[in-house]
Amino acid sequence: MASQNALSSTNFYTIAWIAALPIERAAAEAMLDEEHVAPTDFTRHQTDENVYTWGRMGEHNIVIASLASGVYGTTSAATTASSLLTSLPSIRVGLLVGIGGGIARPDEGHDIRLGDIVVSQPCGTTGGVCQYGLFKAKSGGKLERKGFLGRPPTVLLNALSSIQSYHERKDSKVPGLLQEILKKNPKMGKRSKQNPGYAHQGFDNDLLFKASFDHIPSPDYRGYNRAEEVQRDDRDTTDPNIHYGTIASGNTLVKDATTRDRIVANLGEDFICFEIEAAGLMNHFPCLVIRGICDYADSHKNDQ
Repeated sequence: MASQNALSSTNFYTIAWIAALPIERAAAEAMLDEEHVAPTDFTRHQTDENVYTWGRMGEHNIVIASLASGVYGTTSAATTASSLLTSLPSIRVGLLVGIGGGIARPDEGHDIRLGDIVVSQPCGTTGGVCQYGLFKAKSGGKLERKGFLGRPPTVLLNALSSIQSYHERKDSKVPGLLQEILKKNPKMGKRSKQNPGYAHQGFDNDLLFKASFDHIPSPDYRGYNRAEEVQRDDRDTTDPNIHYGTIASGNTLVKDATTRDRIVANLGEDFICFEIEAAGLMNHFPCLVIRGICDYADSHKNDQ
């Protein structure tokens, strides 16, 4: 990654990229084609405690911020975005990028795998993100929606349309970009007990189990009954597929398949992913939410 002197003004930065975890921020910074120092006219607002990375990605100048270490969820995300906007009023486009729990239902057309990408897209009655805590229980087990989250800016939805059209004609550029990142940052491709690495974990480590099957404390599930595994068609490549739809967001981290399926059934939305930050942003910092699938929102999470 090349670096250069500071740009003269914060007005050249109109895109803000927010990550929750340090590993997510590291991936974002690795994507930069060029890293900048802070613009010469940058004046931090007295209430802004964010730490920023400045740079260029393609033709766009981007500023990257992350949540305070160890402090996650919708409130922390809202604080990060609010502080950013006080210091950088020129920001027009927001991206929330990181990892999330995939809601894989291969028999219903959602063949989501580890390493795939999910992108928030307005669907039905949602703007692409639905807060699963904003509902009131009604008689008969029904739920009534008590609030709504905004949708991404139109410019980003138009960009989505363009990307989807491109992928109808040509392959995604993502695999090539990932290879380039690992070439420029060799450490990110190395695996150890302390560092699972940023490369694909291998098909043997991508197992989807039935919701009724609880985690067995074993690194490789030796001895489990194969009848508990959801059988899926083989893929001929580890390149990630991209899925568009509704992302479920709330302050409760979902790590249980029974809870996962109950939330999806109760809310009646066609969710494709769970995460815990986006709901804090959408009404105050309209953004596109992009998540890489790291688990299936169940008890079998594998950090590889």
